[in-house]
Amino acid sequence: MRNVVKVRIYPTFEQQVALSKAFGCARWWWNYALNLNNETYKATGKGLSRQGYNDRLPNLKKEFPWLAECYSQVLQSVSLNLSQAFINFFEGRAQYPNFKSKHGKQSIHYPQHVKRLDGAIKLPKIGEVKAKIHRIFDGNLKTVTVTMSKTGKYYASLLFDDGLPEPEISGQGKAIGVDVGLTHFAITSDGSKFDNPKPLKKREKNLKRKQQKLSRKQKGSKRRAKARRIVAQVHERIANTRKDFQHKLSRKLVNENQVVIVENLAVKNMVKNHNLAKAISDCGWSEFTRQLKYKAEKDGKTYLEIGRFFPSSKTCHVCLTQVDSLPLDVRSWECPNCQTKHDRNVNAAINIRDEGLRILALGTSATAQGGNVRPKRGRKSSVEAVAVELGSPVPLWAG
Repeated sequence: MRNVVKVRIYPTFEQQVALSKAFGCARWWWNYALNLNNETYKATGKGLSRQGYNDRLPNLKKEFPWLAECYSQVLQSVSLNLSQAFINFFEGRAQYPNFKSKHGKQSIHYPQHVKRLDGAIKLPKIGEVKAKIHRIFDGNLKTVTVTMSKTGKYYASLLFDDGLPEPEISGQGKAIGVDVGLTHFAITSDGSKFDNPKPLKKREKNLKRKQQKLSRKQKGSKRRAKARRIVAQVHERIANTRKDFQHKLSRKLVNENQVVIVENLAVKNMVKNHNLAKAISDCGWSEFTRQLKYKAEKDGKTYLEIGRFFPSSKTCHVCLTQVDSLPLDVRSWECPNCQTKHDRNVNAAINIRDEGLRILALGTSATAQGGNVRPKRGRKSSVEAVAVELGSPVPLWAG
């Protein structure tokens, strides 16, 4: 089983220069190979393979001697990543590869010949780089990916392989359904509600001031570069606050439950609502569900997503009566059939849990709403929910 830990590294000035050259060579080779592939495809109708990229490296090193200063396997890793990027594109998992810029995040990959020392990491052609290794996994160190953020901080992602098989997934134990929202980030089927930290909203004024100062700086000047780094630092704090909250909450849910069931949300479609786009993007629901999935699978637990068109909010979890109209401003409603009073999000979480357990019991991925197929819009029912509480100041997304 493979495990990854990301650590902070502190290269010296000479090592920073060497890393900058390596970043530049890797970026240049990516852009050159991508352009070469595009031109080859236009001329012949066929692209280049990983081996086709690597075959051109020896002649390029003679033409550009500075390219030989970079570790050879770093450039070969770029060829591998580019070929895999095209595979992901043609199989519909990613967009078409883009050209890299020196102003963005920089990274290089060392596939082997990397050693972990006491408080340091030894990289080929770089030497021993001081590192704050706060966590070590059992097994051999396989690969290391060195990155530099837009704020100028250096990190190393260490991949360990202990040779053990992946744990078997078990569905026996406590199950929980999780519904996400805006005011409350997550609502569980047992009635727990976790407030949304809203990291972007809390730092929005500070970010606005920093961006205004950046816009007033002359393009190409050193002060503009400094102002850009300050803006990047604010964004970094926002992202770190969001990830810290998501990691802690996802770990809590996985530790306390054996089966975690969530709703498969179409976030890309939801952010098309310009009234809620910023608030939805600030939540980071996709990253949260990704963390739930890999942590559950790593611990041998069950993670399941139900269809996004399953009417979790509009269905009474007691008598299964489905109402037709349930606006977002209705946070509590009463079932017209059994007169049970529901909290909108808790009721949705319970329905998500029950639907997930039903799918697991049947051993099929088909939901009660027909999978991920959009339901046909026929004649609407005249049954409506009876609102118990109206006029919520901030609407939530549920179901």
